[in-house]
Amino acid sequence: MAWRFIQDQVLGMQWLNALIGRALAAVGMDTQTRLGASVQFFVYDVLKITVLLCLLIFVISYVQSYFPPERSKKIMGRFHGLGANCMAALLGTVTPFCSCSSIPLFIGFTSAGLPLGVTFSFLISSPMVDLGSLVLLMSIFGAKVAAAYVLLGLVVAVAGGTLIEKLHMEQQVEAFIRNASAVDVDSPSLTQAERLLYAWDQMTSTFKKVFPYILFGVGIGALIHNWIPESWVESILGGRNPFGVVLATVVGIPMYADIFGTIPIAEALLAKGAQLGTVLSFMMGVTTLSLPSMVMLRKAVKPRLLALFAGICTVGIVLVGYVFNALQFLLI
Repeated sequence: MAWRFIQDQVLGMQWLNALIGRALAAVGMDTQTRLGASVQFFVYDVLKITVLLCLLIFVISYVQSYFPPERSKKIMGRFHGLGANCMAALLGTVTPFCSCSSIPLFIGFTSAGLPLGVTFSFLISSPMVDLGSLVLLMSIFGAKVAAAYVLLGLVVAVAGGTLIEKLHMEQQVEAFIRNASAVDVDSPSLTQAERLLYAWDQMTSTFKKVFPYILFGVGIGALIHNWIPESWVESILGGRNPFGVVLATVVGIPMYADIFGTIPIAEALLAKGAQLGTVLSFMMGVTTLSLPSMVMLRKAVKPRLLALFAGICTVGIVLVGYVFNALQFLLI
């Protein structure tokens, strides 16, 4: 009972949804109509995600202040083989929230001489799996789904990085990165006040960047939730279409958003009858393989390695989607 209260009222903020419903009714809007329900969905999800987003970014950025690039490089340098890939994937969970902001760190780690497979495990993990996604997924899909998503995301990151390492693709990295001289700079020791200020600055700057995607994602979610017939979603992304996972992954790739913008869309699709693994594959495709991030990554690696990275991630995401679909009856 206590966990249900935390999931529904603390993380899910159902009290806020009820409060918004009463406020809309007080101004004469019927929330039982499509328009009224869409307005309630939009206001509730925007406020809920904004509150959770700001709180999570502040806390995670505070933790991240203890892991600047130089320290992260030293930590990963202590591990070898599969352990190094696992550590890189785990470090990715406390780093930037979208693929485009992860790529500069990936370039820095590669220039510093870390194994290529290790840096790719970081690059896959960072946008796909983070502490913020864990909490937000818990608020909507529940603890079991959130934990399984994070676990399988880490598996994709470790497996992808390990495969790239085994294929010895170092020559597929652009020469200016391979020939860069690594300079070890000791990280300054920050005071508690400086760490709090850093966390505040990260929260405000990240919020400004992602808030438009939140509005877009929640708007699309409200449209799906109240205007698109359930039969349409079920026929395209439900159990009757065995290729729904592949379709959702491919559709997600051209988009650009972070997980905070994709969760409302996934929530609405699931409510309309889409399968769990299908909507999670859509989220992974958007956050990991967006076209802007592929363009940025192309500056650092050659086409063959870029294609391999995209192929590994796509196959991993599709497999995760089918696993979630098969286990949906156990998770929700």
